[in-house]
Amino acid sequence: MKFTAYERSQQGTGASRRLRIAGKVPGIVYGAGEPKMIELDHNALFFALKKEAFHSSLLDMDLGGQMQKVLLRDFQMHAFKPLVLHVDFQRVDATTRLRKKVPLHFVNEENAPAVKTDKCLVNHVMSEIEIECLAQKLPEFITVDLGELKKGESVHSSDLKLDPSIKIVRHGRKDLTIATVVEQKEEEEVIQAAPVAAPEKGKGKGKKDEKQNKK
Repeated sequence: MKFTAYERSQQGTGASRRLRIAGKVPGIVYGAGEPKMIELDHNALFFALKKEAFHSSLLDMDLGGQMQKVLLRDFQMHAFKPLVLHVDFQRVDATTRLRKKVPLHFVNEENAPAVKTDKCLVNHVMSEIEIECLAQKLPEFITVDLGELKKGESVHSSDLKLDPSIKIVRHGRKDLTIATVVEQKEEEEVIQAAPVAAPEKGKGKGKKDEKQNKK
């Protein structure tokens, strides 16, 4: 994805406030060279942030007519307004090695024997996974094929088909569970007891009064 940024010289709270009033977003780009203060068009950035690829893939930043490869590292939103307050990018090159969480895309779930034949459900334990790789090898997403998943089985990080240069960050764990098969519970029939009719008011009392009158 490509976007345009502009250098900015003014810094500080007041300068950032004026930028936001003018429909701009203050930001910074660092790494692989000197850090630079930048500004971006707010609306263009706001809608770009809604796209998955803008968060998980290498971006082409046009800064002063020069194209640079960058990666979105952080952004700050207003507490309750749809307003981007600040954004951080990292420059990368062929030697940059990084850690990044990448989204998981699940496919062929409806064709899995566990779902199609055994009427089970697939629980997506993870929606993204952290990897370590060279910047130029960073995938936009990782595909998880559930087409062969059977009843009682699970999908683990060791089952993923990745480029040999990509390493999964396990944080000390041997393997990570990505998806599991869950059996559906049979619905229990709820039998509601028929309501007991309440005695009519005064019905029993009337018979008692009648006996007393006869006496």
